[in-house]
Amino acid sequence: MQINDKLFEFRLPATDGNTYSKYSFADRYALLIIVSCNHCKYSRAYWNRIVKLWDKFEEDNLAVMIINGNDATQFPEDSFENMKKLSEEVFKGRFPYLYDEDQEVLKSLGAVRTPEAFLFNSRRELVYKGAIDDAWENENAVTKVYLEDAIEYTLDGLDVDYPEIAAVGCSIKWKKEVE
Repeated sequence: MQINDKLFEFRLPATDGNTYSKYSFADRYALLIIVSCNHCKYSRAYWNRIVKLWDKFEEDNLAVMIINGNDATQFPEDSFENMKKLSEEVFKGRFPYLYDEDQEVLKSLGAVRTPEAFLFNSRRELVYKGAIDDAWENENAVTKVYLEDAIEYTLDGLDVDYPEIAAVGCSIKWKKEVE
């Protein structure tokens, strides 16, 4: 996806037993989709920061969805069952953790890393994509809060200053092509 592209149609199952789509949070002024997973050290480093972002902006009308589409055959830690455990232990029901088993949503987003953020405005146009901040290894060393700034601008109805910052993380574990 490119900046200003409209969010496409999708339907994905979540660890809470529900199915979510682009319309699930239609009443929210902004929608944050984060492509993540269970096993990647970069993703794990950001879990608490994602929870803090949700806690900070949920009352301001931000919706959050986390999507895992890694091939669980290659990385069993990323299975739907393990996603359910992580969702209960870390995310504690704050937002849905969706499973993109066929990897079509990840491909449509143009995702390449875990974690990678995709922020949409109220018209569900992409306004930011990429990195969460500039210090994945140490939350206390963060000097640039790219995603947080983008969320604030979007919720205030402003254009995001830096709409694209390359994500840092593990590569998505794509399914092997069947020959």
